[in-house]
Amino acid sequence: MTEDHRISRRTALITLSALGVAAAGGLAAMPGTAWAQALGQNESVEDAMKRLFGGKPMRDGAASVKLDVPLIAENGAVVPISVSVDSPMTPTNYVKHIYVVADKNRIPVVTRVTLSPEAGRAFMGANIRLGESGDVRAIVEQSDGSLLAVKREVKVTVGGCGG
Repeated sequence: MTEDHRISRRTALITLSALGVAAAGGLAAMPGTAWAQALGQNESVEDAMKRLFGGKPMRDGAASVKLDVPLIAENGAVVPISVSVDSPMTPTNYVKHIYVVADKNRIPVVTRVTLSPEAGRAFMGANIRLGESGDVRAIVEQSDGSLLAVKREVKVTVGGCGG
């Protein structure tokens, strides 16, 4: 008597994908709390900034960085944000990364966008999630390693009622 032990292609692909992501991220061998630390969960803004930028000084980027985010977010689960930087985007002078940091989020570093001179324009746009009212920062890392930062306070209302 022979039993058929076939698995579907979908099951195999999902399993292999999950294992590949875990192995590539080096997370498979980590204990439970190490996963959260590796992903930046429950990390303070100060710790996240130190982890990302060390002690590099940040200049005020108000002259060249435009952070567009609503002052009042009626739904904290979907907050539109865009960051544009006035940069020549040449091989010797370009925006390397744009970070978005939400001070009050459980995971403060919301996103990091990597750019190259071929992008032609230093811009990013996304919908982010904000857990509560607080500052949202855009931090721009230029090709020479210098950092520019701008921040804006965003009030998250409960149910769109302004509360």
